[in-house]
Amino acid sequence: MGNTVSCCVSPESSPKLPSRLPAERLEEFQTSTEVSDDTVPYLQHISDREVPDELALESNPSDHARASTIFLSKSQTDVRDKRKSNHINHVSPGPLSKKYSSCSTIFIDDSTVSQPNLKSTIKCVTLAIYYHIKNRDSDRSLDIFDEKLHPLSREPVPDDYAYVDPEHKLIYRFVRTLFSAAQLTAECAIVTLVYLERLLTYAELDICPANWKRIVLGAILLASKVWDDQAVWNVDYCQILKDITVEDMNEMERHFLELLQFNINVPASVYAKYYFDLRQLADDNNLSFPLEPLNNQRAQKLEAISRLCEDKYKDLSRATMRRSLSADNLIGIRRSNAVLS
Repeated sequence: MGNTVSCCVSPESSPKLPSRLPAERLEEFQTSTEVSDDTVPYLQHISDREVPDELALESNPSDHARASTIFLSKSQTDVRDKRKSNHINHVSPGPLSKKYSSCSTIFIDDSTVSQPNLKSTIKCVTLAIYYHIKNRDSDRSLDIFDEKLHPLSREPVPDDYAYVDPEHKLIYRFVRTLFSAAQLTAECAIVTLVYLERLLTYAELDICPANWKRIVLGAILLASKVWDDQAVWNVDYCQILKDITVEDMNEMERHFLELLQFNINVPASVYAKYYFDLRQLADDNNLSFPLEPLNNQRAQKLEAISRLCEDKYKDLSRATMRRSLSADNLIGIRRSNAVLS
């Protein structure tokens, strides 16, 4: 998924600096990339694009693993209010829906950072988008993402489309339909959320009722092309969303990339951070990942995977030891087997 350092970050995206309208930022970016008079394209040196760690950590959580995700911080307000309300009103948590292991039965979930559960991951990602919309600071947007100016269907857009926040179920159905029709993976959903938060940070936008569908569609479109080996073409999305044109999809994709400053790199550490923060979001909102009892077949599969990893690290350890032995001590190192009682 790339190196752990990404340098395509603009210092202008920091909240410490004077804020400008998104349209001005896009126009400036397009002007800076124009070809000069001597037909030599302007290419900014990598050292000029690097920013201090403090600034990057504060403004770009989609680039650095140590920065906290935006969606998790936006959700904490609702989580605290819900817990406070339940405590004041003495609301019972109800019957326990979570399964716990016992001496006779062990429950495990198949969702891992490398192979997440698709349905649960989409639920968590759409819940993160829901909190982004609900707890937004303002309604900063661009015309290219406005659903009134660029509708996704022939049905008339309601007059109050920009004022009514969508429910989590509506966002989930929209994303689930795209993922099912395009046969996208759970990893693609996590990368979609990374690109979405990177867009909001770089372009200083807000995801709101007027633009959430097109922003999410643009993030899915880009994530599927970057992540999947056999990417879905723009014309394929036109088959899913019957009334959208290929020209509209191409224009939205181009604007999305320009606003991201063509930074589509997702470090492995950032991907892992988003995965575990989504699990934390699920736990805070009682969205449990599916647990299944451990049977003989699954136990043998886990044991085989564990043995394979153990042999791999054992070979690496032996190779490291051979390189570290000095000529003063050529006697082989003895290893004694541990006795477990």
